[in-house]
Amino acid sequence: MDINSNFQPGQILSLDYGHRNLYAEVIQVVISRDLCWVRPLMLVNFTQDIPLITDMRDASDLLWPVNLFRPALDTEVISFLGDLLPKEPKADNDLAAQQQLHQFIYQFWQASQDGQQL
Repeated sequence: MDINSNFQPGQILSLDYGHRNLYAEVIQVVISRDLCWVRPLMLVNFTQDIPLITDMRDASDLLWPVNLFRPALDTEVISFLGDLLPKEPKADNDLAAQQQLHQFIYQFWQASQDGQQL
């Protein structure tokens, strides 16, 4: 059995592309369809001296192929989670975060369809 099918609700996973990692929390694994329902937490861009962290907690959930995720290590995520500000109630979604998420997902998907190394 593939290790990815052992993902558990509440576990943090990473979707890695280029110098960016999307960290997301598992909501549910749909084993029959090899999909993972995740709730994005943050997008981390590693192209600068200090990683740029974008809060994605108000972005849309994703239903994505389970084999494209990897489990995130506690040691890689804890420092980033500490940098996120406490979540404040918002009247509307953060449009900039939504756009960044959509751009990241689009680029990741295009690369995977073109057979590029992810």
